[in-house]
Amino acid sequence: MNARRLGLAVGLAALVFAAQFPSAQTWTPPRTPDGHPDFQGVWVNNIATPLERPDALAGRATLTDQELAAMKKKAHEMFSGQGDAAFGDTVFNVVWANVKGTRSGFKSVDGETGDYSSVWTVERDWENRTSLIFDPPDGKMPPMIAEAKKRRDDTLAAMNRVPAGPEDRPLQERCITYGSPSLVAGYQSAYEIVQGSNSVVMTMEMIHDTRVITLDKRAHVAPTVRQWLGDSRGHWEGDTLVVDTTNYKPRSFMSRSSEQLHVVERLSLSSPDTLRYEITINDPGTWTKPWSLMIPLKRADHPMWEYGCHEGNYGMAGILTGARAEERDQRSTPR
Repeated sequence: MNARRLGLAVGLAALVFAAQFPSAQTWTPPRTPDGHPDFQGVWVNNIATPLERPDALAGRATLTDQELAAMKKKAHEMFSGQGDAAFGDTVFNVVWANVKGTRSGFKSVDGETGDYSSVWTVERDWENRTSLIFDPPDGKMPPMIAEAKKRRDDTLAAMNRVPAGPEDRPLQERCITYGSPSLVAGYQSAYEIVQGSNSVVMTMEMIHDTRVITLDKRAHVAPTVRQWLGDSRGHWEGDTLVVDTTNYKPRSFMSRSSEQLHVVERLSLSSPDTLRYEITINDPGTWTKPWSLMIPLKRADHPMWEYGCHEGNYGMAGILTGARAEERDQRSTPR
């Protein structure tokens, strides 16, 4: 998809979102010295809304107010530090099942020692939406092409075999990157934004990944230059910061994206404490068509804490040492 067609797709996605969830902005956002909205500070993604709409809510873009109240109450009972931790979309899906009576409680069953308890996570923010994805309207990611499915399956297979070296383990485990854009919610999911007249800097809490978004209309770097966080160029459309990012390494996003990944992000203040973060993913090497989502980032009342990633560094030595010991045991076992 060329830049013009992607621009049309992004614009249509924005219209779909505006029609479904109109903004009621009645205040004037703070401004930087050069007149643009001031996004500076720490913002957190603690939204409970799942990325994709659960099958149990097919055809429903929103919950009722009564359902939302029940979800909040049940989530507080289940994940306020006394039980196992749940991550990602699991929080919403488990709470919904408990509210509807199709499940009772939650127990992590990853089969490993050292499970996290919910004291490690924060209480999530709840809203009526049933998916972050608003385009396609069914709230689901589009189908993946055959090559992308194989890429995903190869990644999963590598996780289940004895690693020959660190390259066989995920990027996150190796403390390299969580990818960009990050969709992690509820666990070390803060962003810090610093603005200047010619650039905006976004630092993610996970592995302190930092993106420098230039605003001086320079062209993207040559296609031969590939980066985990891509190459970002920004411009203002009224009070909305639009960021165009290309030049990604393969598997930079969700561990399955291709070199064709092209991301357009739109950031705008919808209230003093809410930064609306809209993302359009266009990767014809992975999905059959573009798709869009919106994350409401909330202003934090604390600084962004250090994320040292030491657990992964120490863990990697143990993983590889254990793998070599397993190989020795296999060689010495009589057949």
